[in-house]
Amino acid sequence: MIERKIVLVTGASSGFGQVTASLLSERGFTVFGTSRKPPRDQRAKFEILSLDVDSDRSANACVAAVVKKAGPVDVLVNNAGYALTGGIEETSLEEAKAQFETNFFGAVRMVKAVLPSMRQRRRGKIINIGSVAGTIPVPFEGFYAAAKAALLAYSEALRHEVKSFNIDVSVVEPGFFKTNIGSARRLAAESIEDYREARQRAVGRLEQHLAAGANPNVVAETILRIIEIPSPRLRYPVGREKRYAFVKKITPARTFESSIRRHWRLDE
Repeated sequence: MIERKIVLVTGASSGFGQVTASLLSERGFTVFGTSRKPPRDQRAKFEILSLDVDSDRSANACVAAVVKKAGPVDVLVNNAGYALTGGIEETSLEEAKAQFETNFFGAVRMVKAVLPSMRQRRRGKIINIGSVAGTIPVPFEGFYAAAKAALLAYSEALRHEVKSFNIDVSVVEPGFFKTNIGSARRLAAESIEDYREARQRAVGRLEQHLAAGANPNVVAETILRIIEIPSPRLRYPVGREKRYAFVKKITPARTFESSIRRHWRLDE
């Protein structure tokens, strides 16, 4: 615990980031959260720093601020991101690139900012917040799923590369939880009539799942466990939906695809 006491949690103004930063602070870690626009009146149990994960300069400045205030980052939790809703055809390249810029390259930027110090000190933990959607994509959330799938592959490769430096890389893959990700989602600007009804049914089902989602504290507790154990594994599926990844492996592809289409009401 002493060797890993300085934690940086991106996207900590709400959702998984906020509950994680709060829990870690309560457990004695020195925690810094981040937000694009930190509140002037900071009442949180941890300090919130300004960070735009889309910017190299902002990422480097944020990490430098942590080092100046407390020392090198021992644990990085990459949580910042947003959901983009719309059909693949309805989503412009600019919108898709923006999704990857934040949800994938934002994590990459933060890793590049903290990794030199971790490597030099031969210790550190990097925890990336993925999604069950990276394994089982949700229709009309395709680019969100693609970014999370890319984050998983990136994390696995990174894990191999830095393991000899005593740096652990893990991915937490939540299912549906009660956070503000649904209300804060961005919508693709173009709407194609042919997709309208199926999109509305699928998004309606998604909103039902989010409304009935589990407590995000479960994700925070998983992150705490990853930090505390000596040798965490790569993947940590969390939530009721985690069983579906196993079901997908053992179910014939055509059968599983049909069940997914029924679940999201695509053929009604």
